[in-house]
Amino acid sequence: MVRKALLKDVIDIYTLVNSYSKDGILLPRSLNSIYEHIRDFWVYEKDGRVVGCCALHIVWEDLAEIKSLAVDREQKGMGIGSALVNACIEEARSLGIKRVFVLTYATEFFEKFGFSIIDKSSLPHKVWGECINCVKFPSCDEVAMSLEVSVPYGSKV
Repeated sequence: MVRKALLKDVIDIYTLVNSYSKDGILLPRSLNSIYEHIRDFWVYEKDGRVVGCCALHIVWEDLAEIKSLAVDREQKGMGIGSALVNACIEEARSLGIKRVFVLTYATEFFEKFGFSIIDKSSLPHKVWGECINCVKFPSCDEVAMSLEVSVPYGSKV
C-alpha cells in the first residue's frame, strides 16, 4: 500500500535510503533532513513494514524533483518503485506542477513513465543550491531527466 509518510516512518526511510548511499546509488540523507522533509515522502507499506520510499520535493511554482527513491532489495521487481513514482507524479499533477525532474542512474526505469533526458544546465539555479553541498559536486555523473506533467481537467493553474 502506498501512503504519505508519517513521523514513525523516519527511521525506515533513513535505513532504506542510506543502504543505497553506501553503493553510491543515492545521496545519503541525515535523520534531520528526513524529519524536515517528511511531508515530501511517500512510503510503500507491506505486511506492516515500510519496504519502499520516494519523495516529491517542490522546487518552484511549476517544478518539483522526485528524489530518494529506494526499495528494499528483497522486494525489487514487484512494482513498488513504480507505485511510488506514480504517487509522486499524481501528487505533482494535483498540485498543478507542470514539470518534474530526477537526477538518476536509472534512466530506463524513468523512461517508462515518459521522462526524457535533459541537459542539467537547463535546470534552474535554485536546484543547484542543494547540489553544491553534494560530495559529487561539481563532477556529478547522474543523468537529469524531465517529465511534463499535465494538469487535471478543470484545474486553475
